[in-house]
Amino acid sequence: MAAYILAQVKVQNPEAYEDYKALAPAAIKKFGGKYLTRGGKVECLEGTGPDCRVVLLEFPDMAAAHAFYDSQEYQAAAKIRQANSEGSFWLLEGLE
Repeated sequence: MAAYILAQVKVQNPEAYEDYKALAPAAIKKFGGKYLTRGGKVECLEGTGPDCRVVLLEFPDMAAAHAFYDSQEYQAAAKIRQANSEGSFWLLEGLE
């Protein structure tokens, strides 16, 4: 069953963050993931909307999402992200 990573990221150093954006897609693809949305327009329909980038990734299953996140490839990129932004990542199990 599909799994999703939902991330909210407040970029503090946009220039350096470009290095993260260049590295992350290869790691995502390697583990069967794909972007469903990546920092596009967000409209709040109820409640309080995010004041940051929102990214939604889809993976074949929870194991693939964990393999991606824990991989050397992604963790190298994550260090760049963490040094130049702050945010939250959630792993969500999809429906059958």
